[in-house]
Amino acid sequence: MTFNQWLAPVAVAVGSLTFAGSAFADVAAAKAVVDAAKAAGIVGEQNDGFLGFVKPGDAAAKAAVTEINAGRRQVYAQAAAKNGVTVEAAGVAAFKAVVQGRLKPGEYAQDASGGWVQK
Repeated sequence: MTFNQWLAPVAVAVGSLTFAGSAFADVAAAKAVVDAAKAAGIVGEQNDGFLGFVKPGDAAAKAAVTEINAGRRQVYAQAAAKNGVTVEAAGVAAFKAVVQGRLKPGEYAQDASGGWVQK
């Protein structure tokens, strides 16, 4: 699944925010590395809409997280500009509306206080 496919369902209204996916370079390799790191409990979903490290990761995981987060930041910036909110607010809204619902059993996400919780 490409990052753009992952974000396609983000074309959703969240309160007064509207998110829409846009064209990005194919990040299939980075996504595969991140998916493996998520399954291993190394990478999790932060409550700000970005990926973060539950445990220290290797160089490949760090590069993949950086790449995916850069793509997410672009999407959040577009949504923020379109909706007159901050990038941070757009990221939090995306986490609540999309990311939390896509967590697989065993994956980690941050709770409201920033602690890692396994689904």
